[in-house]
Amino acid sequence: MARRLYASRTIGVDKNVWVEFTQLAADYKAVNLGQGFPDFSPPQFVQDAFCKAVSGGPQMHQYTRAFGHPRLVKSLAKFFSRIVGQEIDPFEDVLVTVGAYQALFCAFQALIDDGDEVIIVEPFFDCYQPMVLMAGGTAVYVPLRPKGDSTVLSSGDWVLSAEELASKITPRTKAIVINTPNNPLGKVYKVEELQMIADLCIKHDLLCFSDEVYEWLTYDGAKHVKIASLPGMWERTITVGSAGKTFSATGWKVGWAISSGKLIKHMKIIHQNSVYHCATAAQEAVSHGFDREYELFGTPESYFQQLPAMLHQKRQKVASCLRSVGLQPVMPEGGYFMITDISSVRDTKNESYDFRFVKWLIKEKGLATIPVSAFFSPEHSKEFDKYIRFCFVKEDSTLEAAEEILRKWSQKE
Repeated sequence: MARRLYASRTIGVDKNVWVEFTQLAADYKAVNLGQGFPDFSPPQFVQDAFCKAVSGGPQMHQYTRAFGHPRLVKSLAKFFSRIVGQEIDPFEDVLVTVGAYQALFCAFQALIDDGDEVIIVEPFFDCYQPMVLMAGGTAVYVPLRPKGDSTVLSSGDWVLSAEELASKITPRTKAIVINTPNNPLGKVYKVEELQMIADLCIKHDLLCFSDEVYEWLTYDGAKHVKIASLPGMWERTITVGSAGKTFSATGWKVGWAISSGKLIKHMKIIHQNSVYHCATAAQEAVSHGFDREYELFGTPESYFQQLPAMLHQKRQKVASCLRSVGLQPVMPEGGYFMITDISSVRDTKNESYDFRFVKWLIKEKGLATIPVSAFFSPEHSKEFDKYIRFCFVKEDSTLEAAEEILRKWSQKE
């Protein structure tokens, strides 16, 4: 028998919802409200900064500091020290990565060991689970659930049971992973919910991986709070951020992890032995963006005010469209996704589950969305297969094309 040529760590982590549905949407030339990226340009000030960096001399085309371009780590440390209420050392407490994805990968590889258990709050971005497995850990799941039996109107109606979370903690538990604002739900964790998680982390000496890539996108008075800012949490929280989500430039692939240098130093080891370095010009441009936002923070001129204001209107547009065709959206408090209940059309064309329904919607109607059960573990996915996810960080023309497809479909049903 021939020897196996591949590593066992790749077994069981080969499926990827983005690869599957992005290709399907492309094959059928569908209106794409599936994958989460803007179809409009980043703000002019960061475009200008990128152009200036590219024409800024030979140093902008060469390697920079491996763990983060000096100007960028200084900008991030200055900006987030004010938010967290903690003096952040730019060279010890910050690691710049190839997108938030690599920041998460470095965190799991550096801090999770064989046999460690990692509690993942569902729904979760689908890379968490394979990253836990590839680090040798075991994923344990606790879902957010709609409270009560009443109609679920808002992502705030989905709650985390303190009792259920506490019951999953064992002597092998190493970390809890949260995502706020949550993708795909749009839930923004309240301070009380974060404090409950923090209390458990401190009581049981656990780490917290906090994915906060949508931190500036909140609506209807919801406030994003960093769990690292709570007492006792700075030294045990890895906060992950994204320039792609922050400045609507997902293709730049600039992300970061911020934490105590005692944790970041181990993540640096993974980074230097894998990716090693991130694109210099993109980091330079992002640093200019943060410097600008530092000066304009909280003012109407701030992009961190302008982007959510713009997306609020798009969010309302998509919600109104879904209601007009008989679907019930769950209004997101944050992020740029909206899920909707498809129970009323579950048996249309025998499309009983969200994966099958989304495939049918792409192939037969030319509209791409994402099945929400992809964001849940196998043990819980059946409970949540009545939802699909729409992305609304799109040009109005794209949203209007999607609206037209949905109206034509509803009129024929």
